[in-house]
Amino acid sequence: MSTQVLSPPVAAVRLEQVTKRYGSGPAAVTALRGIDLALPRGAFTAVMGPSGSGKSTFLHCAAGLDQPTSGSVWLGDTDISRLKPRALTVFRRDHVGFVFQAYNLLPALSVEQNITLPLLLAGRGADPGWLDFVTGAVGLADLRGRRPSELSGGQQQRVAIARALVTRPDAVFADEPTGALDSRTGRQVLELLRRTAEELGQTVVMVTHDPIAASYADRVLFLADGAFVGHLDRPSAQQVADHMTHLGEW
Repeated sequence: MSTQVLSPPVAAVRLEQVTKRYGSGPAAVTALRGIDLALPRGAFTAVMGPSGSGKSTFLHCAAGLDQPTSGSVWLGDTDISRLKPRALTVFRRDHVGFVFQAYNLLPALSVEQNITLPLLLAGRGADPGWLDFVTGAVGLADLRGRRPSELSGGQQQRVAIARALVTRPDAVFADEPTGALDSRTGRQVLELLRRTAEELGQTVVMVTHDPIAASYADRVLFLADGAFVGHLDRPSAQQVADHMTHLGEW
């Protein structure tokens, strides 16, 4: 009887020896130094590090918003670092969700129109069942006809999260998603991101400077001087804060 060999599951996000340099010659700045990372589907990962450690550069390279100087970035089974600009734009629109700190909602559009905007730009209609599910999951089922000006900051961030989910992306990237929110609303958004990973199986990658925010993640990765220098699994906020105090040693 033959033995079937199963291939390992494809990681949702994979970086292989990724470097990023800005400028050239003696004035060049290396923001990322040979990053290797694989994140499974359904994981909620936080990335922390001091100012200038490379957090934003990492997030932008992983999400396809910036091109690495060398190395490969994979989303699912696609090497996005090899795509030409137009192809990358189309791929990112269909396969990447991004949650900005500033929400980036269009004030003239309703909640539902803001959520489905990526589909409109792609010339696709929304799946009514999935749209109902997403808006319900983020607590916006009764607010779909409102404008952003009629919403609280937390509700606007929920719209941004729903917009990031509506295309069923390979991964959702969040850049300081609670930075402009009060602590109570921030907790609600973080709980939503965690439920998104746990209940929807969505891969979430979040950059944050806040140990409390990081403690909601399954794993916290620490960056220093453009390289990962450690991690904690399911840590408390105090454990994250304690770890951050030692990053200066790197």
